[in-house]
Amino acid sequence: MKKVLVVDSSVPFTSSLTPLSFSSNPPCSSFLCFSLRPSSSSSRAMASHIVGYPRIGPKRELKFALESFWDGKSSAEELHKVGAELRSAIWMQMAEAGIKYIPSNTFSFYDQVLDTTAMLGAVPDRYHWNGTQIGFDIYFSMARGNASLPPMEITKWFDTNYHYIVPELGPHLNFSYASRKPVDEYNQAKVLGIDTIPVLVGPVSYLLLSKPAKAVEKSFSLLSLIDNIIPIYKEVVAELKAAGATWIQFDEPMLVKDLEAHQLEAFTYAYAELESSLSGWNVLVQTYFADVPAEAYKVLTSLKAVTAYGFDLVRGTKTLDLIKQGFPPGKFLFAGVVDGRNIWANNLASSLNTLQALGDIVGKEKVVVSTSCSLLHTAVDVVNETKLDEEIKSWLAFAAQKVVEVNALAKALSGQMEEVFFSANAAALASRKSSPRVTNETVQKAVAALKGSDHRRATNVSVRLDAQQQKLNLPILPTTTIGSFPQTADLRRVRHEFKAKKISEEDYINFIKEEINNVVKFQEELDIDVLVHGEPERNDMVEYFGEQLSGFVFTANGWVQSYGSRCVKPPIIYGDVSRPKPMTVFWSSTAQSLTKRPMKGMLTGPVTILNWSFVRDDQPRFETCYQIALAMKDEVEDLEKSGITVIQIDEAALREGLPLRKSEEAFYLNWAVHSFRITNSGVKDTTQIHTHMCYSNFNEIIHSIIDMDADVISIENSRSDKLLSVFREGVKYSAGIGPGVYDIHSPRIPPTEEIADRINKMLAVLESNILWVNPDCGLKTRKYSEVKSALTNMVASAKLIRNQLATAK
Repeated sequence: MKKVLVVDSSVPFTSSLTPLSFSSNPPCSSFLCFSLRPSSSSSRAMASHIVGYPRIGPKRELKFALESFWDGKSSAEELHKVGAELRSAIWMQMAEAGIKYIPSNTFSFYDQVLDTTAMLGAVPDRYHWNGTQIGFDIYFSMARGNASLPPMEITKWFDTNYHYIVPELGPHLNFSYASRKPVDEYNQAKVLGIDTIPVLVGPVSYLLLSKPAKAVEKSFSLLSLIDNIIPIYKEVVAELKAAGATWIQFDEPMLVKDLEAHQLEAFTYAYAELESSLSGWNVLVQTYFADVPAEAYKVLTSLKAVTAYGFDLVRGTKTLDLIKQGFPPGKFLFAGVVDGRNIWANNLASSLNTLQALGDIVGKEKVVVSTSCSLLHTAVDVVNETKLDEEIKSWLAFAAQKVVEVNALAKALSGQMEEVFFSANAAALASRKSSPRVTNETVQKAVAALKGSDHRRATNVSVRLDAQQQKLNLPILPTTTIGSFPQTADLRRVRHEFKAKKISEEDYINFIKEEINNVVKFQEELDIDVLVHGEPERNDMVEYFGEQLSGFVFTANGWVQSYGSRCVKPPIIYGDVSRPKPMTVFWSSTAQSLTKRPMKGMLTGPVTILNWSFVRDDQPRFETCYQIALAMKDEVEDLEKSGITVIQIDEAALREGLPLRKSEEAFYLNWAVHSFRITNSGVKDTTQIHTHMCYSNFNEIIHSIIDMDADVISIENSRSDKLLSVFREGVKYSAGIGPGVYDIHSPRIPPTEEIADRINKMLAVLESNILWVNPDCGLKTRKYSEVKSALTNMVASAKLIRNQLATAK
């Protein structure tokens, strides 16, 4: 008889379930050991601070534990145990490295904003929460949905590739203290002998990052709920005080945005309301990702009860000018000089100069050396890269190395410079600057020649669509998918064996061909109109291309969390980019030979490759993007020559790279859109160019999306319907468009009637001759059983609406 594992998913997702006690050493199993170098720091911790740290583990331990739990293969207790071990190892690592201000409550089983939603008891009504402490069942239902209920909306976290779960709020919500995770994690660290700074998403940023719930008027003021949530923050603060905490960190990243006066006033009001609860405590308000505008700086540095301010001084260099103009006397400055968003070794000498200048302004004893933001956005530990080119490896610093850099700078600022460490850093920087492998003069000249042209196709989109329809002969409401199909265990095994040279190239090619053949037949049986080959040869939509382009290098374990258990391994762009040979033509033409239906050639666009890579910081980003665009242009034209008539160039991350300050948006959008147009400006009218975007707020850049001049765009829409509102407001769109009709990130299978209802809502604002029917993203993370059911319903709904439209005519 098959053993059935009973999983009690109702237990609270906080860590109190698994109290741990260690004498002096962290739980350092073979998969949880971090590197610590140099370790010659004195026992006295210096004025150093880490905003946050990667949760996933050096070898993605959290990912595998989550997926095991979701599949019913392990218990909630086992998941908690992995979480507790990861947290403990991270805290001990920082303590041993000499970090004084170590954060807690930055670990999450899915997302820190969702954790805050749980803490506040802000559970949408549809999940039928009973008001007790929130367990994994409710927590993961909000994040992922379940068999009967859709998940909450997911969107990009500022301008990063991390995603957060958007709170759904309204006047009807009865907030309550429903998760004691911040206190539990503080207590877990305390058992290890480590006094941490508990970290909370600040109350104002939380509300500004939220949206009105479905039944609530869109004009509802989310900030009007401030008085509803402040009492819960007070309860958390009281419990942390009682537990012995002496510091608290409020993350208020919304302060770097262009805020209106009433939004800034909300910060003043919220922290005035918290003043009595915070009395006698050290309170840090942390910002990151950009400069703090002058008005926001004035408000921030005037907040009552706040004793310390954290700034990103890597992406927010203009904040330095504000600090020079005035900084509150007696307050602490947490100076984020070590980049939390990239993997390059810090220029220690330059950072030390900045810190010394700040010390002259605010007092050296008041400067705390910090990271620019959470290290969540970088890889975990470069020591795990045993096969990486040694020269390039010497140029890098992952999260574990950045912890060491922070403490080395703090020691140097206090007069205890580690000369050997600083010398090695200077040598690595000099090596990178002088290395001949970084520069390619041919590429530099090609990019220089781009200036003066905007690279547009010769005819407008309406003319092109007519020419394409004559060639493709597609039905109204054509169906397609976004690109990838499920990556089975067998497929991953064969790719791994080929990479490890355990099977021959011939065996590998035959296996992939058979996989493509199966995917093509699968789609034909479902009667999908425009097919994809399923991308079985690809590990990741960016890594696959980067491995075939010059100027890129790859890691074995440089994983970064995107959302939940989803991790990506960003390539490292260290030098000029070019395409030595075709990358996708063989597989796409092979797939097209198996069917008479149109087969999409699948490419990742230059802006997405840029934004989803760790990018060189020794030249402007747009220069690197243009280099990638020229390489992808060669690929597009080779696909067209091979007979591929539909080519999709994904720009999933175009919106993600939008600067956080409005004054900088136009410049970015200009070069980003130009880069996309470079890739396809030379193709025939009959070649249909698609693009795809996912999980961002697109309404504010809709005119730039139109300016991309793609023939068809597929775009995420299933979790929010935000996209349709821009068309209701009168924006005219004449190209083809496929707003996603169902959410592939949830295991839930939407019924035919639900998808048909979505299509009808789209037809209320879009013409039927431009509307496409597709999921909202690729299918690689789903199971074939789920994909078959969902796509069957999607095709059936398209046919249903086609019949209704034909009858109406």
